[in-house]
Amino acid sequence: MRGKIVKGIGGFYYVHEIGECSEEARIYECRAKGIFRKDHRRPLVGDDVEMDILDQEKALGNIRELLPRRSQLIRPAVANVDQALVIFSVAKPRPSFNLLDRFLVMMAWQEIPCVICFNKADLNREEGASYERLYAGCGCRTLCISAAQQEGIDRLSELLAGKTTTVAGPSGVGKSSIVNCLQSGRVMETGQISEKIERGKHTTRHSELIALGGNTFILDTPGFSSLELPCMEKEQLAGYYLEFAEPEKYCRFGGCSHISEPVCGIRDAVEEGSVSRIRYENYCLLYEELKNRKRVK
Repeated sequence: MRGKIVKGIGGFYYVHEIGECSEEARIYECRAKGIFRKDHRRPLVGDDVEMDILDQEKALGNIRELLPRRSQLIRPAVANVDQALVIFSVAKPRPSFNLLDRFLVMMAWQEIPCVICFNKADLNREEGASYERLYAGCGCRTLCISAAQQEGIDRLSELLAGKTTTVAGPSGVGKSSIVNCLQSGRVMETGQISEKIERGKHTTRHSELIALGGNTFILDTPGFSSLELPCMEKEQLAGYYLEFAEPEKYCRFGGCSHISEPVCGIRDAVEEGSVSRIRYENYCLLYEELKNRKRVK
């Protein structure tokens, strides 16, 4: 029987029967055959597998074959993801654009398309609209929603339909609340925001695929408060800022770092307002981080 791994805990893998995305779908508790360890292969959440049913009534089985992966993420460790949904909040907590840019670079480096979602739009609609404009040129679909008010959920559902999407973002931005809006049946735990530090607690403790129906899955992951850049050269960074492509043509020197060289098309575009100053300043910080990392090595 063919299935998809939706959760892995303590050496057990929970496999959702392919083609069954209803609330009554069977999920089998499986072990992986020893041959995978021998071949240094580890099943991941999101893997499509062939399994043998050991006990139909108790929903027990063995994974006997890992099917070819079409993609694999390093962090979170998951297979067969079509896109990433990165969630930040308009307020409480306010978004860290440096953290968001890090995530976008990480996903682009792994060739995974991104959807940017700003939750809690009801707290400040003007700010939310400004955040959408800020990321309008980054090559990602961007939208503002309010899980609390059930606003924008239909539009978000359309972007997820028929895909396997990994959901990520800092704690406290409403990831679990959004997941609850998207699914029926089980309700996930949601966390409270600290009034003092405007930061949430982690309510998701492991990565888990949730079937929404119509071959649509979302992967809820533990929140993050920091991200390390992938192993890449500093000269590659500008290529992950898509809005740099057009003004870069006006740089005087080939291989311009866009930091200090004279006659830089990107810096001119920042001054003119056609490239976001916030995005450019984050680029400079990330560039220096990659530069210093290389120097230490």
